[in-house]
Amino acid sequence: MEGCRFGQHAQMMKRRELLITGLPLLPWITSPPALAAPGAGDEALAARLRAGRVALLLRHSITDPGVGDPPGFRLEECATQRNLSPEGRTQAQRIGAWFKARGLEPAQVRSSAWCRCIDTGVLAFGSVDRWEALNSFFGETTGRERQSAALDAALLGIGGAKFEVWITHQVNITALTGESAQMGEGCVVERTGGATRVVARVGALA
Repeated sequence: MEGCRFGQHAQMMKRRELLITGLPLLPWITSPPALAAPGAGDEALAARLRAGRVALLLRHSITDPGVGDPPGFRLEECATQRNLSPEGRTQAQRIGAWFKARGLEPAQVRSSAWCRCIDTGVLAFGSVDRWEALNSFFGETTGRERQSAALDAALLGIGGAKFEVWITHQVNITALTGESAQMGEGCVVERTGGATRVVARVGALA
């Protein structure tokens, strides 16, 4: 579920799991690129994105406190939704700076129609294309299988030396990959052998 479900113990276990798997992590949550801890994982991930045929499935940046959205919220009115906090807006800018510092340019940046996702993408990359397949189905399950199938199909269309960024919600990430992600985190996915596979986890270094 989207929201504050991860306690201190869960976060420690998650970091331990990431260290064991050896999958690369991006440090943009706690540090801008110039202050990021150096490491092979960072550049390995950049190289993997350059190789293409993948999408960065990214959870929106940090929001104001809350779970889901207020009752009666409307997608066309950001003021009715749970939106990015000042910290989240800074976080989104750091994400964009990380890509810019490495000369990485997504072939397409797609976003859920929720304002917190759109704002994350605009602050990081300048613009987004709204995509219904990335919309939240928090609190209901009718769109889960259909939307995940659309993401699977789109992965097959990403060519070599190209990658996309897909900004979405926790429920969508879990439905497609079985992974969890804090706000501003995510994973890099590819479609191979008839299955969607996580090739890297994106998050803060401990």
